[in-house]
Amino acid sequence: MMKTASLSDKGKRRQLNQDVVYSSELPVGNLPNLFMIADGMGGHKAGDYASRYAVDTICSEAERSEERIPEKILQRAIDVANSGLFELSNKNRDFEGMGTTLVAATMNGTCLKVGNVGDSRLYIVNGKDIRQITTDHSLVEEMIRMGGLDRESARTHPNKNIITRAVGVAYSVLADFYEVQLKKGDIVLLCSDGLSNMLEDEEIRMIVNAQRDIMEKAEALVRAANQNGGRDNISLILIEPDV
Repeated sequence: MMKTASLSDKGKRRQLNQDVVYSSELPVGNLPNLFMIADGMGGHKAGDYASRYAVDTICSEAERSEERIPEKILQRAIDVANSGLFELSNKNRDFEGMGTTLVAATMNGTCLKVGNVGDSRLYIVNGKDIRQITTDHSLVEEMIRMGGLDRESARTHPNKNIITRAVGVAYSVLADFYEVQLKKGDIVLLCSDGLSNMLEDEEIRMIVNAQRDIMEKAEALVRAANQNGGRDNISLILIEPDV
């Protein structure tokens, strides 16, 4: 039986929580389940609105979609959310420049489908290792890919929060999609950068493996991110699949 836990914390430095977490073990339209984290950006009102609008729109579009392929369902839903946000940001000065990251996942048995826009991430964690499945759409990730920056330096680079792709900031946006075959012992982690910027990947792996209960794992991750500075909103979903 699948087990899940989700948490969102505003952290120690932010007055508002602009992250939105959505977790459904039950079907959403033709998707067998759906898990999402959106990290809003823009002014106080705009970032909060963008993340909530994106998640709500993607849910409603997925529910009514007659498509059967998860990637097509999600990309179409992201298109609708992107268009709505982009239109509003161009009409209303209060929402100018708003946008949101998105990481979304759905699984059917051992097959995990993942989509992402921005720098919210999905990891696979087990007893031995941790793998980042998604690739950040960020300035520093591009610098790493071009050989101008090593991954260790990227963690403290002054431009590490500049993202190169987001929902709502341009006329259109493409999500990147990934497929993972899950194995026994794998735990799926979706998170905003408020977690991944505060903890090394190996720290995440050790914390997840140190706790027995899935909610205790989630609480321990949030606690550690806050202890390391809590400079941003911290959001995560943990999934122990039935494999």
